[in-house]
Amino acid sequence: MNSGHYIQSLILQGEGEQLDFKYQVANASKIAKTLVAFANTKGGTLLIGVKDNGNIVGVSSEEEIFMIELAAERYCNPPVKVEMKTWEMDAKAVLEVYVPPSALKPHYAKDETGKWLVYVRREDENLLANKVLIEVYKRKQKNIHTVVRYEKPEKELFEYLEKNTTITFQEFYKLAHIPPYIAERILVNLVSIGIIRVHITPKGNFFALK
Repeated sequence: MNSGHYIQSLILQGEGEQLDFKYQVANASKIAKTLVAFANTKGGTLLIGVKDNGNIVGVSSEEEIFMIELAAERYCNPPVKVEMKTWEMDAKAVLEVYVPPSALKPHYAKDETGKWLVYVRREDENLLANKVLIEVYKRKQKNIHTVVRYEKPEKELFEYLEKNTTITFQEFYKLAHIPPYIAERILVNLVSIGIIRVHITPKGNFFALK
């Protein structure tokens, strides 16, 4: 497949969980959000020099490569691995940036205020990860053994989810009449062993039986 067919095939897919278009990279902290979101989820590809509508405008690849490297190394913690290749399309340069899924997650991105935040990719958006998911990532990275006790809060959670499909963090600790920190620990345990799944959406965070 030549470069034209390859890039066009990606563009025709449209933006999604593993594909994003960028007109240019003018801000390292903003692009870092996408890099960590891909790394923290299933990996993904950035096409730089392509507008949101799929039109190819081209970029100065050397400048964009510098900004991507700066974002990946200085604005991501731990640094995010990236693979880059420049393609020529009708005398215009398109930079392809591939971010593989990471075994070192959670990766944090440094925002404009200097705060380090964790993002995940959901559909075509970069969303903030909640504390439960962050702790699950940390536990998996450290290979911490998880022990789950089936007590009253867990029993109430499962009974609720069998009838209502999803529950929020606040709904859970109020339902079980337990402090938020205990609710968080229970959810981290259940997500870590794969019984409960975290749903992070633009409208909020939910938990459901897997």
